[in-house]
Amino acid sequence: MLHLLVADGNDRAGRETHLTVCDKTSAETYAGILRALAPEARCHLVAPADADAVLPRALSECDALVLTGSTLHVEEGGPAVTRQCDLVRAALEAGLPVFGSCWGVQVAATIAGGRAARNPRGPEYGLARGIGRTQAGEGHPLLAGRPAAWDAPAIHDDAVIDPPPGSHVLADNDRLDVQAIEIRLGDGVFWGTQYHPELDLDEVAAMLRLSAQGVVEAGLCRDEAALHAYADAFRDLHHDPEGRPDLAWRLGVAAEVLVPERRRREIRNFLDHLVRPAAERQR
Repeated sequence: MLHLLVADGNDRAGRETHLTVCDKTSAETYAGILRALAPEARCHLVAPADADAVLPRALSECDALVLTGSTLHVEEGGPAVTRQCDLVRAALEAGLPVFGSCWGVQVAATIAGGRAARNPRGPEYGLARGIGRTQAGEGHPLLAGRPAAWDAPAIHDDAVIDPPPGSHVLADNDRLDVQAIEIRLGDGVFWGTQYHPELDLDEVAAMLRLSAQGVVEAGLCRDEAALHAYADAFRDLHHDPEGRPDLAWRLGVAAEVLVPERRRREIRNFLDHLVRPAAERQR
């Protein structure tokens, strides 16, 4: 059995806000995906932003750590950020494989000496378009199975602006230089994506609603009514992906986003290429 520690990147207020539009927390979303991809896995959830958080299982007894997205900002610092940085650093120094999307990438890059901040090229809301491998990403197992270019769910203002020394940037697009990255710290390896391979399209819709003001301020939707109509299209496509080709066409969504097995490639690759081999070596 695999034991996977799933850390929710949100503080208590962020988790409560998330639950207003979703029926589960970010950590619960990840745990569901991990159990679907690895039925032999047991997921242990923790909220490390909280001062009273206690690890449900010691790092030495876990096979991997996964860190979710968050509404926090690394550059603002504070105890809720520091506690998460400390957890990821401890996991990597202990030799654990670590995966993170969005916030998880920003935390890992920061503790390894990089910098995360507001993306000067602007946010990505809904989908990150035209992602492609860098030279370092060619043949890298994190991106195994991805085509030459792909889209993926994305909701972020912040991003990794300066990757840490010695890291390998694996994918980028015209909006962001770091869409996927490998970072090594201590004996541990971090793989992560700025985009969200864990999000289903109904969750993309929910996250768009939470970000409505930011989407409008960025000029991506004319007003909040237009944003909600856009989110509705994602929601409806999630519920009927085969019966609504009109929505897929209108949203510009293809199989890399529509098909769950393809959308979640990076998480499966993390399990297959890092977690299971490391667990076997430990046994």
